[in-house]
Amino acid sequence: MSTAIKLDNIQKSLGDNKVLKGISFHVESGDIFGYLGPNGAGKTTTIRIILGLFKADSGDLRVLDQDIEDPETRKKIGFVLDLDGLYDGMTARENLVFYARIYGVDIEKARIDRLLELVELSGRGDDRVHTYSTGMRQRLALARSMVHDPEILILDEPTSGVDPSGQIQIRKILLNLAKKEKKTIILSSHNLDEVQRICNRIAIIDRGEIKLFGGLDDLRKKMGKQGIRIKTVEDIPEDVIDMVKKSPVLGLQDFQERSLLLLPESGMGTGKIISILSGYGIEVDEAVKQEASLEEMYSNILEEVEAS
Repeated sequence: MSTAIKLDNIQKSLGDNKVLKGISFHVESGDIFGYLGPNGAGKTTTIRIILGLFKADSGDLRVLDQDIEDPETRKKIGFVLDLDGLYDGMTARENLVFYARIYGVDIEKARIDRLLELVELSGRGDDRVHTYSTGMRQRLALARSMVHDPEILILDEPTSGVDPSGQIQIRKILLNLAKKEKKTIILSSHNLDEVQRICNRIAIIDRGEIKLFGGLDDLRKKMGKQGIRIKTVEDIPEDVIDMVKKSPVLGLQDFQERSLLLLPESGMGTGKIISILSGYGIEVDEAVKQEASLEEMYSNILEEVEAS
């Protein structure tokens, strides 16, 4: 798989404030990449450098293995930032034609129809934007970012202010753009649930430093309390807990009155685990595979930063 964006030791100061302290990460082609961090962490500055709006003080940035200073490289990126950039008095179609002209693209009606279809606005293309809901505006802004058919989309809080049903709709559209339209997407967001649902790789930045980077599934396995969560019908007596602790094949990690977290030996299926616990007199109500949530990882990272 090719690399869409690669940052290597990027540093940037704004006045006396060192905003980025040598950050490095890469985004593979086809990724939906989540870029996370608290306010003031350096996310917006990073995005502006990738877009060529800011120039890094030092370090190397490659976009599709090309220099971002090249105007042709910039044309391969589409973006939606904090303002949607739409003109209220124009229709959706008129907005798309206007932005196509800015990009120097002679856009055909069929292309406009296709863009409106991709963002599920086919029936509202001739309506003026001031009649749109927040979710519809965000979807049109997404279409606007693709008038020049870019390979990479950079989206800053695309579901901010959108109601839950609208958020679901936007997530579905982004997954479709990545899988069917082969777009690489960088999603800067505070919505951890949203990132967890659609992103395959993430980076967490705090105070200008990358604190975590990698594939989301790999990071879950590496960072969280993994294993099998056993919920029991009744409270587990202390003497039984002691027996479970002494069983190396079960690998007891944590326990509560009616719950056990086990990290069993390789090859130990759920049926075998339940059978062993039954021998100890434990009646199992539910057995669920447990993985670390993105919220847990994020909280752990920020706690470590605060403690340092």
